[in-house]
Amino acid sequence: MDIRLIQGVAYLGLIIFLTFILYGYIIHLYRSEKKGKRNYEKYGKMALDDELTSPPVEPLEEHTKESR
Repeated sequence: MDIRLIQGVAYLGLIIFLTFILYGYIIHLYRSEKKGKRNYEKYGKMALDDELTSPPVEPLEEHTKESR
Protein backbone atom coordinates (compact mmCIF):
# COMPACT_ATOMS: atom_id res chain seq x y z
CA MET A 1 0.00 0.00 0.00
CA ASP A 2 1.17 3.45 -0.83
CA ILE A 3 1.36 6.04 1.95
CA ARG A 4 -0.65 8.50 -0.15
CA LEU A 5 -3.53 6.02 -0.36
CA ILE A 6 -3.52 5.55 3.41
CA GLN A 7 -3.46 9.33 3.95
CA GLY A 8 -6.31 9.80 1.48
CA VAL A 9 -8.48 7.17 3.13
CA ALA A 10 -7.74 8.57 6.60
CA TYR A 11 -8.53 12.11 5.42
CA LEU A 12 -11.82 11.00 3.86
CA GLY A 13 -12.74 9.07 7.00
CA LEU A 14 -11.97 12.09 9.18
CA ILE A 15 -14.08 14.39 7.00
CA ILE A 16 -17.04 11.98 7.14
CA PHE A 17 -16.68 11.60 10.93
CA LEU A 18 -16.53 15.38 11.49
CA THR A 19 -19.55 15.85 9.22
CA PHE A 20 -21.58 13.45 11.38
CA ILE A 21 -20.45 15.27 14.51
CA LEU A 22 -21.43 18.65 13.03
CA TYR A 23 -24.89 17.50 11.94
CA GLY A 24 -25.44 15.82 15.31
CA TYR A 25 -24.61 19.06 17.09
CA ILE A 26 -26.95 21.04 14.82
CA ILE A 27 -29.77 18.58 15.52
CA HIS A 28 -29.04 18.81 19.27
CA LEU A 29 -29.26 22.62 19.18
CA TYR A 30 -32.48 22.52 17.16
CA ARG A 31 -34.15 20.01 19.47
CA SER A 32 -33.16 21.78 22.68
CA GLU A 33 -34.48 25.09 21.35
CA LYS A 34 -37.67 23.41 20.14
CA LYS A 35 -38.27 21.85 23.58
CA GLY A 36 -37.76 25.22 25.26
CA LYS A 37 -34.63 24.34 27.22
CA ARG A 38 -32.61 27.21 25.75
CA ASN A 39 -33.28 30.29 23.66
CA TYR A 40 -30.24 30.71 21.46
CA GLU A 41 -31.45 34.02 20.04
CA LYS A 42 -30.57 35.58 23.40
CA TYR A 43 -26.98 34.42 22.97
CA GLY A 44 -26.84 36.00 19.52
CA LYS A 45 -27.85 39.30 21.06
CA MET A 46 -24.75 39.20 23.28
CA ALA A 47 -22.55 40.20 20.35
CA LEU A 48 -24.61 43.35 19.82
CA ASP A 49 -25.15 44.29 23.46
CA ASP A 50 -21.78 43.76 25.10
CA GLU A 51 -21.48 46.62 27.57
CA LEU A 52 -20.52 46.14 31.20
CA THR A 53 -23.89 47.44 32.36
CA SER A 54 -25.97 45.12 30.17
CA PRO A 55 -27.95 42.41 32.02
CA PRO A 56 -26.77 38.78 31.89
CA VAL A 57 -28.35 36.45 29.35
CA GLU A 58 -29.40 33.95 32.00
CA PRO A 59 -29.84 34.60 35.72
CA LEU A 60 -27.01 33.39 37.90
CA GLU A 61 -27.82 30.50 40.19
CA GLU A 62 -26.80 30.92 43.79
CA HIS A 63 -24.57 28.14 45.05
CA THR A 64 -25.12 27.37 48.70
CA LYS A 65 -22.35 26.30 51.03
CA GLU A 66 -24.34 23.18 51.91
CA SER A 67 -23.92 21.72 48.43
CA ARG A 68 -20.13 21.72 48.75
